[in-house]
Amino acid sequence: MTMEGGRPAILVLGAGGHGKAVLDLLLAHGGWRAAGVVDAAPRAAAVLGVPVLGDESLLPGLVRQGVGAAHPAIGHNAQRLAAAARLAAAGFALPALLHPAAVLGHGVALGEGAVVMARAAIGPEARIGRLVLVNTGAIVEHDCVLEEGAHIAPGAVLTGGVRIGAGAMVGAGAVIRPGVAVGAGAVIGAGAAVLADVPAGVTVAGVPAQILPERMRP
Repeated sequence: MTMEGGRPAILVLGAGGHGKAVLDLLLAHGGWRAAGVVDAAPRAAAVLGVPVLGDESLLPGLVRQGVGAAHPAIGHNAQRLAAAARLAAAGFALPALLHPAAVLGHGVALGEGAVVMARAAIGPEARIGRLVLVNTGAIVEHDCVLEEGAHIAPGAVLTGGVRIGAGAMVGAGAVIRPGVAVGAGAVIGAGAAVLADVPAGVTVAGVPAQILPERMRP
């Protein structure tokens, strides 16, 4: 079950919208064969023609059958990290995934379980940490550092030398000025223009971005 036509099998955990995006990546990639999908609460028989096998109780058996790799296809950062821990505990490797329509500059480092979606562009010597999600059409310029479990949403732009802390979320279409640091767990609202460092755990939005009162945070 591990190889078919020279392609290794990989399991996808998550049958939601992000699971569909990851399966689309695998179908376009050609280097992997999707072994199936598992989900905590399966609601469909298949996603993009790939069968939904059942829930996570199947994980040990799939390892025994020879499926050696898996990906936690969950958009929510904390839930993605927790799912990755369950997959690793079951014995799966967590390879980095790169859509063939993404662009990587020289010297880019991709951590375990990171995923770079279609039309994303990663500049030279950027560091993409473990389980980071760089979503469709995002730009992560030269020398940026994205720490574990961060998510850069579709169309966001990180100019040179930006640092994104662990578990932080950069919303769709946001733009971050060169050299800015975003703290762990912070949330950057969609379309925000971030001109200064963002403390850990806060939510910012607007042009220029300002910290939102707690009652206005998602």
